[in-house]
Amino acid sequence: MIAPAPAARSLADDLRVRADSALATLLVLRPDLVHPVPADLGTLATRATTTTSVSRALDRLDRGTLQVTEALAALAEPSSVTELSSGLPGLDVDYLAEAIQRLRARALLWGPDSELHLVRTVRQSFGDYPAGLGPSMAEARRGVKVYAEQPGLVQDTVAEAPVEARDALDKLLWGPPIGRVESADRAVTPETARTPVEWLLARHLLEPLDEARVVLPREVALPLREQVLVRDLQPVAPAIGLRAERDTTQVDRTAGQQAFGFLRSTDDLLQAWSIAPPTVLRSGGLGVRDLARTATLLALDEAGAALVVETAYAAGLLASDGESAEAWAPTPAYDVWAARPMGEQWTLLAQAWLGSTRTPALLSERDEAGSRPTALSRDVDRPGTPVARRAALDAIAALEPGASPIGVDLSNYLDWKFPRRRSPLRSLVSSATLREAEELGVTGLGAMSTHGRALLVATGIEESIAEARAANRLPGRAPVPTAVVELITPMLPALLDHVLLQADLTAVAPGPLQGELAHELALVADVESTGGATTYRFRESSIRRALDAGRSASDLLSMLTTHSRTPVPQPLDYLIHDVSRRHGAVRVGIASSYIRCDDPATLSTLMAERKLSSLGLVRLADTVVAATATPDIVLERLRDNGFSPSAESADGAVLIRRRKEHRTPVRPRPPRISTDAPAPSEALVAAAVRALRAGELAATNRPEALGASGRLPRTTATESLVALRNALSEQKTVWIGYADSSGTTSERVIEPLRLEGGFLTAYDTRTAEVRTFTVARVTGVSQIADLAEPGDSTPDRPKGRA
Repeated sequence: MIAPAPAARSLADDLRVRADSALATLLVLRPDLVHPVPADLGTLATRATTTTSVSRALDRLDRGTLQVTEALAALAEPSSVTELSSGLPGLDVDYLAEAIQRLRARALLWGPDSELHLVRTVRQSFGDYPAGLGPSMAEARRGVKVYAEQPGLVQDTVAEAPVEARDALDKLLWGPPIGRVESADRAVTPETARTPVEWLLARHLLEPLDEARVVLPREVALPLREQVLVRDLQPVAPAIGLRAERDTTQVDRTAGQQAFGFLRSTDDLLQAWSIAPPTVLRSGGLGVRDLARTATLLALDEAGAALVVETAYAAGLLASDGESAEAWAPTPAYDVWAARPMGEQWTLLAQAWLGSTRTPALLSERDEAGSRPTALSRDVDRPGTPVARRAALDAIAALEPGASPIGVDLSNYLDWKFPRRRSPLRSLVSSATLREAEELGVTGLGAMSTHGRALLVATGIEESIAEARAANRLPGRAPVPTAVVELITPMLPALLDHVLLQADLTAVAPGPLQGELAHELALVADVESTGGATTYRFRESSIRRALDAGRSASDLLSMLTTHSRTPVPQPLDYLIHDVSRRHGAVRVGIASSYIRCDDPATLSTLMAERKLSSLGLVRLADTVVAATATPDIVLERLRDNGFSPSAESADGAVLIRRRKEHRTPVRPRPPRISTDAPAPSEALVAAAVRALRAGELAATNRPEALGASGRLPRTTATESLVALRNALSEQKTVWIGYADSSGTTSERVIEPLRLEGGFLTAYDTRTAEVRTFTVARVTGVSQIADLAEPGDSTPDRPKGRA
């Protein structure tokens, strides 16, 4: 419980007498205040009252607390709990006390219960007429002053008003209190009043603001409201209805199956785009046709395919290659990601999705001109998406395990939880989050999975560490929360290293296959059906595809023999050898291209084939035919017409055209453009509080911390080195003076991380960055002890000169 000091004259004074635990709570509740750490408590108070910071803090208040805040803004400065309680009749006293405490904890309100001070910026955020109340006009108008002195007179006067006049008052009563009237400032008396508005003006129930506007004075509105400041109070969150309640084991298993499917789709996407990358549109993004082809490839609808594409992009596994003819292709980070265990692969994708500003749901929305944005374009970035997505998931996670919420009820709850963030985008993202979380495997059967809950807990801490200390690390090498990996791994199916070959030229995979085996089998056979087991069919065209990719007949038979639990059937053996024997019988080279075959009859068949006339074939000899088309086109057209050609080099050797896997240059992970600061870690908060106390001592020139000079004591290079080594070994935070290249000395609070070669690597708590300092430029070192909390008579002093 924060106990504000009655003697505090400002928010800065109030912060100075707060306990360290209260300051830590403030930094956790308002994370933007700690990035970077303020120099002292005065600076913290200044930052906490800026418009941007206050707006972020208000955005995190629920409707009930926000209504209490608006009521405070409608009261005079300062106000009291008694006045506030009178203006909010029916509101539980305990709830009111808790709401005031929440505002104090966030530094939006300070002062004792008898003298509450709302931060000026908070008051201004509610506009000129908080709670819909107009300005006080008692001092300006004689009639209104009478109403202020005799509130009951307002009710009596209104009771005599015409019906139309009472209707006009009702429209302005709860705000906004301004109405437009022609010649509002005209002189009018009860005797000359002809209209309902003139009747009200004549009796000072309305007052003119200017020649075109009238206002309902506060002295009139409050008696008509029966002194109620805010109507329709909603201190309690609306209940979230449930579609069903499932067994948690069933939820986790279903989520695990969905997670595995998403991993397979991601890998299939990146494998396909590494061979045939789609081009980047001139305006940026992925073409509509390319997205449709991708959906067909992944056997998903376009919304599902867009989610896979955007998540891979957000995770840094996909980017444009930056060449003259730009294309979307996997990054080198994909190779690192692919080598990880499946549990880590999923966790990295889920983290990227959770914190990404990419909004695939926008692809189904049209703008005012009727056009839709394209996937991977900048039009799909929305800063508010991570906050809306996280809010929806937190609401689901707060339900009982296995509970699946009704979407409409969830939306109503979020409107109450974050009323200032209510918008069409928030509604769109919230509803899309339910579907995306299910497809990704964060939820199962609509309920939050066990590993999904662990992801929500781990992501806040992980993101703060990643932002502060590992921002430039390749996404494929980023640290992964082990708790999430340990929970998701048992839910993922075990990968098989074998198939069952059938006599009907099919192979049955009784479960998901290991990556390399899955790729090899997809190369030599076509997927015929999927489900609990996957059926592959061997065809002449699929075997020829494998031969074109550089595999030989012996390679294919060796692979199948190794990975089949049944012998290779004779029909499959014959088919592979037959296709291999014919493969390369017809060879294509460059003449502009030419076709060579030892069998003149085969060339005669080629020349007679009408479907090949577009190749511009000219017979040069019994065994040679020239073509005007390029070798690639000739190869493709011959294969389409039942021949099995192979390419050859200029010296007549068979040329194997292997698939080329495309990779982009090294690309950083796409930046997050969210306006919300990441949640600080416990270590950062603790270091920030120590830094604030140390900075406050420096700002107030307390001699016990700085010596008689009021400055950090100077130390020799040797003393500084010894003090830094001690701080590193004891993991202590220290206060240093540091001279830059121009000789200007600044004071910093740091946490040493490494000391070698005359350089100190340390975490600077004020800038929230890991920096390297030259030891020779350190002018002084002083350890920061655990400072006593306000109220102690004998505060601990930082250690003296090292």
